[in-house]
Amino acid sequence: KMIKEIDKAIEDMVETIPEYQCLTSIPGVGKVYAAGIIAEIGQIERFKDHPQVAKFAGLNWREKQSGNSNSQHTSLVNRGNRYLRYYLVEAANSVRRYDDEYKDFYKKKYHEVPKHQHKRAIVLTARKFVRLVVVLLRNHQLYTPPRRLMEDN
Repeated sequence: KMIKEIDKAIEDMVETIPEYQCLTSIPGVGKVYAAGIIAEIGQIERFKDHPQVAKFAGLNWREKQSGNSNSQHTSLVNRGNRYLRYYLVEAANSVRRYDDEYKDFYKKKYHEVPKHQHKRAIVLTARKFVRLVVVLLRNHQLYTPPRRLMEDN
């Protein structure tokens, strides 16, 4: 019973934050993901651009290079805000179930490599999701799905 009361109190507090409305307008992003992303990012103005947010969350790979050769098989960095990384990856995983653009992007990235397909594809989808989050938070606007061209039969 106390947990429900605490959840309700948190929900009442978070609903007054305008950024919360921006993120929950995205299909697939619920209260928990939106609140977590807002709490971990803080003020979006402290980041110059979306790659900086992605790097802050640790959504980038180690660079392994020797001379002119770059390795294609590198792991994710262990640096970054692991809570923000969790919220962004899980929210992107949820959004891809509702949004065809993210679903298609995930499928494309999934089939590009033979190893670690899901992990790579979902992290790249999360990086794409970061771009959306940054734009919505900077402009204080609600999500509007992209318009698809209607085909005449």
